[in-house]
Amino acid sequence: MIDIKLLRANPELVKENIKKKFQDEKLVLVDEVLELDAQWRAAHTRCDQLRNQRNVISKQIGGMMARGERDKAEETKKQVTAMADEMAALTLKEEELEKAINERMMVIPNIIDPTVPIGKDDSENVELERFGEPKVPEYEVPYHVDIMESVKGIDLDNARKTSGNGFYYLCGDIARLQSAILSYARDFMIDKGFTYYIPPFMIRGNVVSGVMSFAEMDNMMYKIEGEDLYLIGTSEHSMIGKFIDSFLTEEELPQTLTSYSPCFRKEVGAHGIEERGVYRIHQFEKQEMIVVCRPEESPEWFEKLWRYSVEFFRTLDIPVRTIECCSGDLADLKVKSIDVEAWSPRQKKYFEVGSCSNLGDAQARRLGIRVKNKQKGNYFAHTLNNTVVAPPRMLIAFLENNLQADGSIRIPEVLRMYMGGKDCIR
Repeated sequence: MIDIKLLRANPELVKENIKKKFQDEKLVLVDEVLELDAQWRAAHTRCDQLRNQRNVISKQIGGMMARGERDKAEETKKQVTAMADEMAALTLKEEELEKAINERMMVIPNIIDPTVPIGKDDSENVELERFGEPKVPEYEVPYHVDIMESVKGIDLDNARKTSGNGFYYLCGDIARLQSAILSYARDFMIDKGFTYYIPPFMIRGNVVSGVMSFAEMDNMMYKIEGEDLYLIGTSEHSMIGKFIDSFLTEEELPQTLTSYSPCFRKEVGAHGIEERGVYRIHQFEKQEMIVVCRPEESPEWFEKLWRYSVEFFRTLDIPVRTIECCSGDLADLKVKSIDVEAWSPRQKKYFEVGSCSNLGDAQARRLGIRVKNKQKGNYFAHTLNNTVVAPPRMLIAFLENNLQADGSIRIPEVLRMYMGGKDCIR
């Protein structure tokens, strides 16, 4: 959510930003906010005037009574009562206008960074850099489920019986491999100076609306029936929500956190849910990194975060590339975003395995995450998040890039301590 002061001072800038995101249907919201805001300020000003007048007149009533001017005092009391009635009506109007303004401000997209490429959708995202040499082996690389099944590592049939499509049982060495990757990801981020968390896996509605747009919420979140609770789609939701309605000191910043959680997603949309495969599913696990920092520090942290992801994947011998999301592919709260994509030898192309985002002060403004500053005044923090690793999607890249000619799966050195010393899965 942008600052309404910016919209008041430069509505054309806000409209231009909407156009850059190819959301012209939202242009009308800017004018509606300006009109509603003018009405709110008029009501607020009138309410202040009445309050001051009432205070002055109320003091005069005492003098009238002391002088025996009872009739005059009673008439004046009627004026005070009328003022109080008008103030009550104005206060109600202010609340209604504030609600209407907030509803529109929550839908107006955040101001994107000037460096973001302009484009309508993900087809116009821009490749930035490649890390590692993408290779295609001479032998066939099977479908990832076939690789898992060859080592008795996955059971989709029974998962469909218990839960339907979009769920799976991992078992044996593949289940252990997923746990190993998550354990390694945890230690990798701790070694970078991040504090490890296991957060709540359910959050309240006010936290959900604070961390994401309404469209994302409807498409992603599972609601707990009869309760104001939602299953998280990523631990970023719980971790940013941790700071709701808080005042941080500058000495406490930056907050650098890494969190593990299961994630639950409806996955509503054109992609659908595969009957066979673990690329797009309803339930998975993830290690996340989150930063809460001063505004001037967020560009530097953004650079650090996506580079941590690249470094992590390269230690597992997986070639990756970085993709800058264009304006039309950015979620409304994001200022800038880079996706990390892993190489698939089987498909001979890259696919997304993580996303790094700078959200500016959008989440902080919605959730009331402020930083104390006596000299300049309190201000909203900046928030960033990035995927460390999200198996089982990451398992696809891992299995394809570490599959050997004899069908065994090589275990990179960094994972062996988490796999009981094994150097391969047969």
